[in-house]
Amino acid sequence: MDQGQVIKRVQEHLPQTLETLKEYVRLPTVSAQHSAIPETVAFVVAMMEKLGGVTRVLDDLGGNPVIYGFFPAGSKGDPGKTLLFYNHYDVQPPEPFDEWETPPFEPAVKDGKLFARGVADNKGDLVARLTAIQLLQESEDGLPCNVKFMVEGEEEIGSPNLEPYLRKYQELFSADACIWEFGSKDEAERISMVAGIKGMAYLELTCEGAEIDMHSSIGAYVDNAAWRLVQALATMKNKENEILVEGFYDGILEPSERERQVVRNLPFDTEAISRLYGLKRPLITEALGVDPREAMVFHPTMTICGIESGYTGEGAKTVLPKRAKAKVDCRLVPGQDPEHILACVKSHLLKHGFDDISVKMWNGQKAYRSDYDHPFVSHVMETARHVYGHEPIVAPNSAGTGPMYAFGEALRLPIVSTGVGWSGSKVHAPNESIRLQDFEQGIVHMVLMLSGFAQAMDAHLHRSQSGNG
Repeated sequence: MDQGQVIKRVQEHLPQTLETLKEYVRLPTVSAQHSAIPETVAFVVAMMEKLGGVTRVLDDLGGNPVIYGFFPAGSKGDPGKTLLFYNHYDVQPPEPFDEWETPPFEPAVKDGKLFARGVADNKGDLVARLTAIQLLQESEDGLPCNVKFMVEGEEEIGSPNLEPYLRKYQELFSADACIWEFGSKDEAERISMVAGIKGMAYLELTCEGAEIDMHSSIGAYVDNAAWRLVQALATMKNKENEILVEGFYDGILEPSERERQVVRNLPFDTEAISRLYGLKRPLITEALGVDPREAMVFHPTMTICGIESGYTGEGAKTVLPKRAKAKVDCRLVPGQDPEHILACVKSHLLKHGFDDISVKMWNGQKAYRSDYDHPFVSHVMETARHVYGHEPIVAPNSAGTGPMYAFGEALRLPIVSTGVGWSGSKVHAPNESIRLQDFEQGIVHMVLMLSGFAQAMDAHLHRSQSGNG
């Protein structure tokens, strides 16, 4: 099919495809709350099997089940080439409910957008990819290569059980390349993709001061757990936003000059970012004299995600809290080890006299970058140019996190992330959405990408053989 035929076929399928997506997002699959997991697994399996896919539900290693799907190449396709799609069926909690304009698990279409929790992250992408497979199956030449899926159910809680499944079922998920879960258009309507991802050490710091909350008047002689935790946090990062934890930067792999040049050429609109988020202060990179693009891709971070202590309700309650707790996420770059970060933070607190503050890690993942010059990366970019009509933005890695390192290490394959979101998708926030036009284009892109996939991988094979000859 040429691009015009693909667009026509996508539009013909769109009403039924949207009904499938609406049914999918109605499932409140919140992994953090153990909600609707069996129902969602059954739904994903049914979607694949309806298209003739072979499925297996893997649930023998703990955690929420991992779904395997396989679609063989058609009679005119190349059975020697296999593309793997990675997706997840779980979503973020919908709270706060009062900020949603429509119920989070009741999909609503308004102004060309589909609103629902999980529609952008990541249920819309899975439905788009399955629709692309259906269109190719229905074409004269059939599916041009083998396609595999791994769809997990714990991505939104850090994929704590995924690595054992990758190790045990490495052969089952083996492939030549992988399309990762997400992607979106930026503020200037350019499709943005990544060939890697940052890692994470998500920590929880707890200070216990007493067995019960106390009257605030005795703060004259009793220590305050909240103040103590705040003081401990203040030793870890200064007002210039420099991370002060000794050993935090150990092991960082310096980016190549090629990667640096790519990042220097990434678009970045400070005013658009400020408008999008309603920022009240300048970017912290301005005071540091750092290019925000380099910071986003190459620099690790330490962020206080939340602090909980005492009374935070309406009005006044004079209380001296018994406990204070902080959630801190550290986004890591290649070479950093989350276990080492945990050890460094614990050592830092001891060194500064905060031995009473406990630290545990909820989520630890390493960063990963694919070979930016791999023909698969070029192929995904080239097909995106045709679909979107402009030069795609492809960063060496995203500022966000996922289990990409485990994939790269276990399966040894290039990975590119692209999807159907937009700059206003509000993933992880109320009123999450995708735009229907972006959804259509995302399906078209996957059809064209799959159509030329085998040839792109042959180019890589020929290049490798020439280099070894």
